[in-house]
Amino acid sequence: MAPSSALPTLYSFRRCPYAMRARLGLLAASQTVELREVSLKSKPQELLALSPKATVPVLDFPGSEPIEQSLQIMLWPLDKNDPQGLLQPANSTLDTMLQLIERNDGPFKTHLDRYKYPNRYEPVGSVDHRAEGFKFLTELSELLTSQQFLFGSTPSLADLAIFPFVRQFAGVDREWFEQTAPQKLRDWLAYWLATNSFVMTMHKYTPWQRGDTTVLFPIPEAAHEV
Repeated sequence: MAPSSALPTLYSFRRCPYAMRARLGLLAASQTVELREVSLKSKPQELLALSPKATVPVLDFPGSEPIEQSLQIMLWPLDKNDPQGLLQPANSTLDTMLQLIERNDGPFKTHLDRYKYPNRYEPVGSVDHRAEGFKFLTELSELLTSQQFLFGSTPSLADLAIFPFVRQFAGVDREWFEQTAPQKLRDWLAYWLATNSFVMTMHKYTPWQRGDTTVLFPIPEAAHEV
């Protein structure tokens, strides 16, 4: 293993779905990084200096430009090492997956935010954001009608990139979700929440401060399958 000083540094926040999928991509590619958990109430100056947007995740490289978009953080290691074929699902292409992920990150995330945090946005109550977001979930369920994953019998980039946001939607009103969401979608989400991958990416870390001991992610020598 390369010395930790030569590794990329990931600024992350455990519960952020964007940061979750970035960690999932790094884990799937067996790409080791130095992990710096961020407190959103007290962001480190190193992050603020590195990224003007000051949001996580950000992947910093020694002597190179950082990557500030979660999907690009996923693609960077998988382009080099994709042992599970996440970028080449049986029933799709990378372009098709990226189009679905774009709709997750765009319209669906817009409705998700306003469903989860209704008082943060104006005008309040003008749109039924739960119903609008649920339309996207229904589409995902249709993809799962005859297959276990979104684009075939094996996991893909789309599954890893989207399920953290479905998890967030489901968590707003768990009882309603369990009673309303299609069974295929609930089974798909339950599968991902039970994987070793998710358990490993959701390990709790103390927020990083300058001078702390280096924390590596994933945990060295840890076995992994999605």
